[in-house]
Amino acid sequence: MKTIKGPGIFLAQFMGDAAPFNSLKSICEWAASIGFKGVQIPSWDPRLIDLQKAAESKTYADEIKGIVNAAGLEITELSTHLQGQLVAVNPAFTEMFDGFAPAQYHNNIQARTEWAVNQLKYAAKASRNLGLNAHATFSGALLWAPAMYPWPQRPAGLVEAGFAELAKRWLPILNEFDANGVDVCYEIHPGEDLHDGASYERFLEATGNHARACLLYDPSHFVLQCLNYLEYIDIYHERIKAFHVKDAEFNPTGRSGVYGGYQAWIDRPGRFRSLGDGQVDFKSVFSKLTQYDFAGWAVMEWECCMKHPEDGAREGAPFIKDHIIRVTEKAFDDFAGAATDDAFNKRVLGI
Repeated sequence: MKTIKGPGIFLAQFMGDAAPFNSLKSICEWAASIGFKGVQIPSWDPRLIDLQKAAESKTYADEIKGIVNAAGLEITELSTHLQGQLVAVNPAFTEMFDGFAPAQYHNNIQARTEWAVNQLKYAAKASRNLGLNAHATFSGALLWAPAMYPWPQRPAGLVEAGFAELAKRWLPILNEFDANGVDVCYEIHPGEDLHDGASYERFLEATGNHARACLLYDPSHFVLQCLNYLEYIDIYHERIKAFHVKDAEFNPTGRSGVYGGYQAWIDRPGRFRSLGDGQVDFKSVFSKLTQYDFAGWAVMEWECCMKHPEDGAREGAPFIKDHIIRVTEKAFDDFAGAATDDAFNKRVLGI
């Protein structure tokens, strides 16, 4: 068995205009000062990385890695959550998602999609140049808006056609990641066509069970769906290659439940919380991932609707550290063992 690496922190929610949150060097120094050992880098923020340059220049990638290492940290993964979202967008959401791409691609779905696909391919090469073996992203969604709930009744073949198209778009990307020795880890997330185990299985089948179509495990999204997030690890552990440590709570009322009633996060029955403030059983999560030999990073993603992010980060590093299980190199009952041989075993069995 392997010991989970960490604690890591996803930088996306912490970037800002003021120091120390406005450059790779200063935010890494801040993260290290409060106990983190790794950073997951959002690749869409030019203050942190030039994704294309990291793909095309090993020298530049080494410079980025050097900045992180100088702070006493490692890069856990790159993230293309925003670009991955744009690989597949239902027309109902197209204008709302334009902000995820540079202005020159707005109001041009084809050009924006091509840009997103190229971004993912750059991420494959950049990950290789940085010495990484896993990558975090979203799948995008063609079906979510019109077909998430089966009313009106879905036309026959609609879901199959949607997943066939999603796989068609992702297969060239998955093959590029495969060529670079990197796993694509889809964060299973509402708003994506890959939002639970059943939808992930549909996608996996449509890609011919592509070896690089893997998973980013985040139990917070499953709490909000009332999905068994521990059994999920039992089912999909062979595909889980990345891990977001994020807490959540679900407190349904007589007025609102899973769908949230269009309410703000603070008023929804299901809402994200800082680590330790929600309902996720992280002792069991870390135990199961350790049992199944997860060898990746435990990366804090902070999205609490109440607590200040700096407090959430300061509390999050020791929370993760205290949950990581340092695996043993010997069995607890070795002291009672005895040397045996084949003849001895046969005598014990009476054969």
